[in-house]
Amino acid sequence: MKIDDLRGNHLRKKAILATVSGVASTKKELIELFDRKIPSIDIITTKSFQVQPNHGNREPIVCSPSPGDFGNSVGLRNPGMDVIIPEIKAIREKGMRALLNISLSASSPEDFITLIKASDPYADLLELNFSCPHAAAGYGASIGSDKGIASSYVKAINEAYPERKAPLIIKLTPNVEDIGAIAKAVIDAGADGIAAINTVGPKQYIEPHAGKPILNNKLGGKGGASGEWVNSTALEAIRSIRAAIGDEPIILGMGGVTRPGDVLAMLEAGADSVGIGSALSRVMPTEWEDYLHAMKTGGDAERYLSKENALVYTPHTVVSKEMHGSDVMILTLSGKMDCQPGEFVFLWLPEVGEKPFSVAVNDPLTFLIKKRGPFTEAIFGIKEGDTVYTRGLYGRPMVYTPSQSALLIGGGTGAAVLPLIADRLKKDGTRMDIRVGVVERSDGKDPLQEVLEGYGSYLSVADDGKPGRVLDTIVKEDIEDDTSAYIVGPGRMMEKAAELLESLGMDDDRIYLSMEKNTMCGIGMCGECVCGGHLPCKEGTFFTWKVLKENGVQL
Repeated sequence: MKIDDLRGNHLRKKAILATVSGVASTKKELIELFDRKIPSIDIITTKSFQVQPNHGNREPIVCSPSPGDFGNSVGLRNPGMDVIIPEIKAIREKGMRALLNISLSASSPEDFITLIKASDPYADLLELNFSCPHAAAGYGASIGSDKGIASSYVKAINEAYPERKAPLIIKLTPNVEDIGAIAKAVIDAGADGIAAINTVGPKQYIEPHAGKPILNNKLGGKGGASGEWVNSTALEAIRSIRAAIGDEPIILGMGGVTRPGDVLAMLEAGADSVGIGSALSRVMPTEWEDYLHAMKTGGDAERYLSKENALVYTPHTVVSKEMHGSDVMILTLSGKMDCQPGEFVFLWLPEVGEKPFSVAVNDPLTFLIKKRGPFTEAIFGIKEGDTVYTRGLYGRPMVYTPSQSALLIGGGTGAAVLPLIADRLKKDGTRMDIRVGVVERSDGKDPLQEVLEGYGSYLSVADDGKPGRVLDTIVKEDIEDDTSAYIVGPGRMMEKAAELLESLGMDDDRIYLSMEKNTMCGIGMCGECVCGGHLPCKEGTFFTWKVLKENGVQL
């Protein structure tokens, strides 16, 4: 793929597909995944990044009023150029099949110039975010909503860095009276093309049962709209832009593209490439290439699209709270689930936030929670009879090879996953040896001890100042015969456990680890949980030690 293939493609109407900023191709591992394993994508777009790190908005960052329609408020979360530029450099040094579109965000021409100078050596396209509707003041749509401001930025950038090699693409917001006029102004100022559209809005999304905003930000819960419901707005904007700028400049079109007919409609409207974003969250990552190939060739893309709304909240009543020390709690809620090991849910407190948690017991619905930050502090403050919401299930049930016996190893609140594992193995008739490491010994029983003792032998070991002391109890005799191991807990503890078991002779494909990476969306959109090129929020949290080693995953 070359830039020349892109220029004027709206006249040839070849299906050139791209990822879009902020969805799917958000991390180094995911950029590499699209480049190496998803050939139907011709242009890979990075997440918008800034000079300095930006923590963005607190969760929830995404919602879905109906299947295929989304609201989001990420707030330009990114680790800053000092982190991302070395990663992009490493990717380019290995060589790339696809074009790389580097997306940049700033609140001044000077910061854009800094970003462009750092990115230009590695970019095939440079996309400037003049469009985000829920960014802080001075960013995103604050620039792109005014043709005078937008064109002055482009002019200042070109004057300060005339040696730029990558085409300059300006991403515009549709939330203006005349997007065509703004597009023409930035092209006249020296931009090479336009990306459109970013999300529509912002608007507020109210959860029906709570009667409260879902999204969590300083805009009162307002966020941009994406997905199918913005497609007609996107097509109208692209037609207006093409009419205003003529045939020569590039247009990267996007907005609600979901089916092959949407691709053709974008090209006919004047787009040279077609970006696919939110729709990817409705497809299993293992089927991304099949789906995108169908999009490109006019095949049956519909078969890969989930028809369910994965972002629905369910209310539960707090039944009980059982404290273990000052910072660990067993929370029991009304209702029940059919959660399997490898799956998880989000807990949500309206106007406070949400976080992902493993289910410890399905019936009654039980969670083991450690106090870590503002959200868990708020959870600790709830009372019996209060309402807590869940959304999910996310992930997928654990795939494993049954064995005659199993060693279950848990560290800290990672032990929350052990009851579901034990319940699943019990159905296989597996003999279980359960060992749990705790930070300190309490006067009473350990959290979930009574539950776990019902599945097999149980041993609890206090760290007593040595994290992972429970691993000192493991000897070669524990893994003889037909034995597999299941490990949950902090990353370093799991790594040490896996290395120990392998050194004692256990095959690396019989050692299962629960990679409960941080996720903000749960639907494969944000990419935060990526692990060895996989998304645990969609594909399940359990991986063998063999797979993790082969993919160079850092625990």
